[in-house]
Amino acid sequence: MQKNLRSIFTTSISILGMSLLLASCGSDNETSPITQQTIPQLSPAVGTSIKGSCDDLKSFSFEHTTITTATLQDAGSLSVANKPIRAHCLVTGHMYSRISPVDGQQYQIGFEMRLPLDWNGRFLYQGNGGTDGNIAQAVGNVGSGGPLTNALYEGFAVISSDAGHSTQQNPTFGIDPQARIDYGYGAITKLTPMAKNLIKAAYGKIPDRSYAGGTSNGGRHAMIAATRLPNEYDGILASTPGFHLPRAAAAQLYTAQQLRTVATDENDLSTAFNLSERQTVANSILARCDHLDGIVDGMVQNIEACRSAFNIYKHVPVCQKERNGNCLSTAQIQAISNIFIGPVNSKGEALYATQPYDPGLLGSNWASWKFESSVGTARDPVAVGIIFQVPPDLTVVQNSRQFAFNFNFDTDYPKLSAINATYQESAMSFMLPPNELNLDPLLYRGGKMLIVQGAADGVFSVDDTQNWYDQLMQSYANNTSAKASDFVRFFRVPGMNHSSAGLATDQFDALHALVRWVEYGEKPERIIATARGIGNLSGKINTELPSDWAADRTRPLCAYPLIARYKGQGDSEKAENFSCS
Repeated sequence: MQKNLRSIFTTSISILGMSLLLASCGSDNETSPITQQTIPQLSPAVGTSIKGSCDDLKSFSFEHTTITTATLQDAGSLSVANKPIRAHCLVTGHMYSRISPVDGQQYQIGFEMRLPLDWNGRFLYQGNGGTDGNIAQAVGNVGSGGPLTNALYEGFAVISSDAGHSTQQNPTFGIDPQARIDYGYGAITKLTPMAKNLIKAAYGKIPDRSYAGGTSNGGRHAMIAATRLPNEYDGILASTPGFHLPRAAAAQLYTAQQLRTVATDENDLSTAFNLSERQTVANSILARCDHLDGIVDGMVQNIEACRSAFNIYKHVPVCQKERNGNCLSTAQIQAISNIFIGPVNSKGEALYATQPYDPGLLGSNWASWKFESSVGTARDPVAVGIIFQVPPDLTVVQNSRQFAFNFNFDTDYPKLSAINATYQESAMSFMLPPNELNLDPLLYRGGKMLIVQGAADGVFSVDDTQNWYDQLMQSYANNTSAKASDFVRFFRVPGMNHSSAGLATDQFDALHALVRWVEYGEKPERIIATARGIGNLSGKINTELPSDWAADRTRPLCAYPLIARYKGQGDSEKAENFSCS
């Protein structure tokens, strides 16, 4: 059944991809993917120093923009991995202040921008996660566990925003149609030209190179920049992107429904699949798949081979009596299999994506998304009920758990694509790129995109991103100028949960790899990733790593579809002894 449903899903995505491709080819104002054009090599950014003082930026003027503060932040006022961040100007303000005609609330796009006194000539738009609403520090953290650097430390000018609403308006901002759009793509569209003009006011020139990056919903923001603002950004770094976020959020409700069927306490969904039982499944996965990359090391690098090597029905012990942690009941196996297949409607049509089995399901981050966020008042139920569906349903706040349990995939799921007189743009429009398989504008200006995602992501399926990338490769297969892998690369992180953690080497610097690719033409074939075990003094420790791993184990993250394979000799804790093949 799992194989058949995956086939159905792949076929449906293929049909969608072909229809999108035909649409892009038929447009008079878009470049055909098969047209021969020269792909420029972009030149490196050139740095400079700030002109004048931070205080001068209080007088910066731009349409619909109010600057509230502009102050000097001394070197060392912020740090990353115990390293002081350089002196910079901190500018705060807001754009497009308004009163909603729908809910009467005041909305504005709040932002902060940090501009180094000694600037490297680059700009980073920092996409933030979740349902936004708060202005995270504009330091340019764009993925990886326990980061050792960030964009501000490296000398970028960085902007961060609340995406058009405040934390007090979460999640009810979904009542306002414009706030929905600003959350989806409006904020980045409005902030980008303002930020570049503020940079010009500070340094006397606009940025030489511009990047968009973020994690989770921030990764989705980055992918939005690649399609809606391709002429504004040279490099896109999408970490753990919530690419089709409305579908993923709905899939979480399906997960809650499946777990409820086997939970001993429906108010605690972890009782459906407790830690001992997750360990049993992880052991079964490792027994079938660990060796497929040439070494038994507690990691599953060969994700594709594992799909056929491991079968939850055949390879997980079945309880003959009561559950005891060393086996699963038949009902549990069915429920977990359904979760990994993904949601379907009553016709058996796949509505999101499959997920690969990975021992990273042992991670507490994975568990939190599955057992808590799938029913919680701050996560998926309220996002679906208030922000994404038409019409919004405020009653979800009162009982998010029952909303998740009662969500109907025949009658409620279509509301994600619905519109009416008030909400004239659906979630599947304002949250997604207008044409996700046409990246010609980015390609033909020399832009590059790098995507990184964990194989054990508990909320956004790595298979969803992989299916999109497969379709992208197909779309550009006949392109005489460039193939998809010439300007977009996708890296899976075995064992990694959502954004970081899990049983993984999850500490890496993808931003450096992207800059070298964009500005120097160095294609990232592999990115070195490090574990954060006890004893590794570089960055925040991941206490869930197996005790038999070296504290600083390294592995290469390989550009898909390649995987890391042990060469057969040398220290197996070192990335240098693995090849990408």
